[in-house]
Amino acid sequence: MKIGLISLGCPKNLVDSEVMLGLARDAGHELTNDAAGADVLVVNTCAFIDSAKQESVDTILEMARHKKDGACRRLIVTGCLAERYRGELRTQIPEIDAVLGTGEVPDIVRAIDGTTRAGAAPLTFYRAPTTKQVAPGPLHAAPSARHRAPSQPQTAPSTRPSYIYDAETPRILATPAHYAYVKVAEGCDYKCAFCIIPTLRGHYRSRPADSIVREARALAARGVKELLLISQDTTFYGIDLHQRGALGRLLRELNAVEGLEWIRLLYLYPTTLDDDTLAAMAEGEKVCKYIDLPLQHASNQVLKRMKRPGSRQKYDRLLAHIRTRVPGVALRTTFIVGFPGETDTDVEELCRFVSDHAFDHVGVFTYSHEEGTSAHSLDDDVPAKVKASRRNRVMGLQKRLTQQRQRARVGERARVLVDGPASDHELVLKARLASQAPEIDASVYLTECDPSRYRAGDFAEVEIVGAWEYDLMARPVLS
Repeated sequence: MKIGLISLGCPKNLVDSEVMLGLARDAGHELTNDAAGADVLVVNTCAFIDSAKQESVDTILEMARHKKDGACRRLIVTGCLAERYRGELRTQIPEIDAVLGTGEVPDIVRAIDGTTRAGAAPLTFYRAPTTKQVAPGPLHAAPSARHRAPSQPQTAPSTRPSYIYDAETPRILATPAHYAYVKVAEGCDYKCAFCIIPTLRGHYRSRPADSIVREARALAARGVKELLLISQDTTFYGIDLHQRGALGRLLRELNAVEGLEWIRLLYLYPTTLDDDTLAAMAEGEKVCKYIDLPLQHASNQVLKRMKRPGSRQKYDRLLAHIRTRVPGVALRTTFIVGFPGETDTDVEELCRFVSDHAFDHVGVFTYSHEEGTSAHSLDDDVPAKVKASRRNRVMGLQKRLTQQRQRARVGERARVLVDGPASDHELVLKARLASQAPEIDASVYLTECDPSRYRAGDFAEVEIVGAWEYDLMARPVLS
């Protein structure tokens, strides 16, 4: 059968999608990018915040139309929305044939085939509608209702997810061939007030280091140049196994993998970032001097209500320490504005914090009042317009700071990784510095060059010749 898969959400979800594609291929199924021609469609969903849930529901409904207008015979919903809203999906979108939660990735072939192997726990299967008209319901009754994201979880699995893939698990990369994400762990043990991830992904569980290194070697042999290590808290790696210093040791082993050029850490946590990890980053020639450290806020009052273990004073000391231990490090962080009880004074403190620390990259999200989190018991007392205004204020400040730093870089020489032609101009190449992660950070655009000289995955020495609000313009330095 022809299988089409749509992956939504974060890179951690993307890895699950890549594993499902690999399992489907190894089972003899054909993969296709043509949704209209697919016999089976899989939507791997996100349910972290309201906008993600909405995108997931809209995508499911869009794919459901192919059961009427296309070749689709089965529609499968997987991932976080499936984990969180099994019952509501079942009752309100009857086109769905099977629902797999985050811990049921290995069951994708059974879901595709509609079978249950002997002795296995039954999957959550549903019968596809047999009539042309879908039964009315909150997600189908009218255009205004059919785009409504689920409001309350209906049924939850009896146990938290425990699955995590290994080096031998089949996997098909959905990223460009020169970079790949690798999960070093799954799940989370923190109890941040705004976050539903521990419920959706289960307890923290690290992969064995030898499994990660074997996977890295296999990816490098396939041409992967950049390895992006991910988990819900990458700096907690190995701590659940009572292996202190495990991340530093892993980085040193990966630094020796032949063929890799860049190793990048994403999703670090301020209280578990230790000196050995910083030392491994400073010492490793392949380890990018790049720290992605979601801090969420800088007001002590807001951090306390968020149930975050840090404080403004601790963050000040940590950031200064990072810069001392890893000279030239690029810092990325994210913040949440509009958390219950946040005041204008809190936002002013956040803005001072952003000004003081000159982050290279900042993302700002507005608080989403999610059921199943401890913050849901608080009054969502910051109006949506105020949340948006506060986000714009912080992002406007960051834009001005970034512009100043980017303009100061004009004239510098640097090494970049070519990602391929720019989407809007075939004669311009899109590339990245070691201080820029794919998809989430700014880029470097190469002009005054012959695009045929470079392929995606090539490295180039360039001179920075211009700067925009975030992106840089450069030209190759030819020897």
